[in-house]
Amino acid sequence: MVAQYIDELIEYTDRRTKSELAKLPKGVFMAEGVMDSDGYTDEPVKLVVKLTIDDEGLLFDFNGSDEQRSAPVNSTYAQTHSGVAFVLKCMIDPDVPVNSGFYRNVHMVAPAGTVVNCTAPAPVVGGWETQLRLTEVMLKALADAIPEKVPAGTEGMICHSGFGGFDPYRNETYCFLETIAGGFGARATSDGPDAVQPHGKNTANAPIEETELNYPVRITRYELVENSEGPGQYRGGLGLRRDYLFPDHQASFTILADRERWGPHGLFGGHSGEPAHYVLNPDSSATQLPSKVTVQLSENDVVSYRTCGGGGYGPPEQRDPEDVLRDVRDKRVSPSRARDIYRVAINTETWTVDDDATATLRSAVSGQRESAP
Repeated sequence: MVAQYIDELIEYTDRRTKSELAKLPKGVFMAEGVMDSDGYTDEPVKLVVKLTIDDEGLLFDFNGSDEQRSAPVNSTYAQTHSGVAFVLKCMIDPDVPVNSGFYRNVHMVAPAGTVVNCTAPAPVVGGWETQLRLTEVMLKALADAIPEKVPAGTEGMICHSGFGGFDPYRNETYCFLETIAGGFGARATSDGPDAVQPHGKNTANAPIEETELNYPVRITRYELVENSEGPGQYRGGLGLRRDYLFPDHQASFTILADRERWGPHGLFGGHSGEPAHYVLNPDSSATQLPSKVTVQLSENDVVSYRTCGGGGYGPPEQRDPEDVLRDVRDKRVSPSRARDIYRVAINTETWTVDDDATATLRSAVSGQRESAP
């Protein structure tokens, strides 16, 4: 009897999944994305997806993605498959169970020997960085098919922060690893959340108190990054700043992340989010670091993460001026950015929107569009 219940649950899930997928518009949808580099060379890593939606269901085809690299940015078949399953789950009723009936409908073509399906021997420690970015590319391909469901680009990286050394207080070696949040993309009806860990990342940063109690490091700044959002009618979420100070000892620090060169994409007139920045000693010598690197730190060195903001959705000059005012008051957006990009004039003495000046700014944008060829 129990086995019959299990079998029926699996069949029920298969029927529900197929029914949900049948609601999607038929067609072929394509998208590309690139990662900064593989960490060994400066050459960007290209990711390609062709999504076919027909009466047979969905097929994710990754032909055209780069060949596997001799650097740790290779995704395994299992990692890529999990990304496809995640995207599929995002498109259907959230009440549909996840079991083998669901996975029957996960179909993909991932050529062996590529960064989306590497073969041994291939370094894979950063494969989740690639898998998460590939998730972004798949969602981007779906944006034209189901624009009301798909958000603009998100942080799209695991954003590892790893360090270790010899603890002078406990007289022992130590190591530490965490992931850093970033901005989520805006959607058709709302802003993107600030400083979250998106998609299948499913992790959280370590609390400052716990980190400082157990490791010889001090978190000197932990805050949202002003003006990091992707502007839009609905803005992307803000990125996060987190600074690590290493007093009284030397340490080895590894950044395994991305988004230094290209921020998350906007949709339907929305702007891209600001790229990430990784900085050594930001308040003194301020050396920019790449998104994949290991550096040896001296005593009292500081490593600063400033993660990317999410992409915007819709033209920024169509954003409600009161929402722009709120963002300026909250120091999420600067007054100059409000004026130059959102075309909203704000009186920072009275904290009100100058309606006449705003109308003039926005009419100028409208006129530019009408006169464009």
